[in-house]
Amino acid sequence: MKNIKQLSIILIAGLILFISCTGNQSKQEKKELVIGYVDGWAEGVAMTYITKEILQEQGYDVKMKNAAVDLIFASMSLGDIDVFMDVWMPVTHKEKVAKFKNKIEYISTTYQDAKLGLVVPAYVTVNSIEELNASRDKFDGKIIGIEKGAGITAKTEQVIVDYGLNFKQINSSSVAMFTEVKKSISKKEWIVFCGWAPHWMFGRFKLKFLEDPKKYYGAKEQVMTYGRKGFQKDNPELANFFKAFKLTNKQISELMNEMEDGENKTKVAKNWVKNNQDLIKSWLKK
Repeated sequence: MKNIKQLSIILIAGLILFISCTGNQSKQEKKELVIGYVDGWAEGVAMTYITKEILQEQGYDVKMKNAAVDLIFASMSLGDIDVFMDVWMPVTHKEKVAKFKNKIEYISTTYQDAKLGLVVPAYVTVNSIEELNASRDKFDGKIIGIEKGAGITAKTEQVIVDYGLNFKQINSSSVAMFTEVKKSISKKEWIVFCGWAPHWMFGRFKLKFLEDPKKYYGAKEQVMTYGRKGFQKDNPELANFFKAFKLTNKQISELMNEMEDGENKTKVAKNWVKNNQDLIKSWLKK
């Protein structure tokens, strides 16, 4: 009887240990990734969609979370979002990165030659921010902007004050701004708006950045991927993928144009992945 009792205890202990080990193993083997993105930020949307397709083929369960940029940074700092592929440095998101510097981490630089500033159609005869006041009436005293929480929005408010512009920034969504731009260009009206490159608009319309003598928007930006604190340590395989993920101007421009033309972004992403296997294989090398 005593032996039976001891055997029962051993069997129960072994079963508990087996269940515990199995649970831990399945948790470790569960490959999940949450990517944040801002709807209307064309480059970030395009990169996020193709990343989802690539990594799902590698066995990951990838979720995309659309939110305002401030919420994405806050969610990363709390660990609710793993990565954000559309961080612009050293100017646009400098304050946001500094705010969460101990709770998020730099992973990689995807694109080296980004730029932001005030943009006008090529037919507009103004060439510098300093010239805007002289043509205020033609612009109706408005600078068309994007979301209030965006880095370029804050920079533009500084520009209005420090250049002494008699203009008001009109803020809405990125999509609403680009709709206004398209409408103005179709009528050949004057419009000045907050723009950035790379963007599909520069492939569709003849546009130009206004000169910024005081360099408020910076000379050149880089598009980077940031993650929650500890992401690279927890996910070395994914970290290597994001570090290898690089796009040239031609590649990202073509991708954004395809996304803009396509009705279904997931379908466009699948097709792009299918047609760019050599590039993708280079990103997935161990």
